[in-house]
Amino acid sequence: QLQAYGGGLVQAGGSLRLSCAASGRTFSSSVMGWFRQAPGKEREFVAAINRSVGSTYYKDSVKGRFTISRDNAENTVYLQMNSLKPEDTAVYYCAASARGVLSVLSKAYHYWGQGTELTVSS
Repeated sequence: QLQAYGGGLVQAGGSLRLSCAASGRTFSSSVMGWFRQAPGKEREFVAAINRSVGSTYYKDSVKGRFTISRDNAENTVYLQMNSLKPEDTAVYYCAASARGVLSVLSKAYHYWGQGTELTVSS
């Protein structure tokens, strides 16, 4: 199971950190990712991390603003979001992949959390 939390209402320019706790069958997943879905839009990739080696990959529009990290001892992955913009408003989902390759494709991820909502006000 994946449990995502930490969403909320933030003003533009502000910061927020999302967390995703992994348990059960997701415990051994080597790649964790964050996706988001804005109202009326399709789900899109945001960031991913290989929990074993720490390699990361980001959507271009969040590079330099968002940082994905992991705490393997706590089985938790984080998404630190800085300089937030109204266009970052979405429901954010964490996902886990049994494969060891970072992917931007949602179909590459086998487990999904329930989503946590972020609203960035202008």
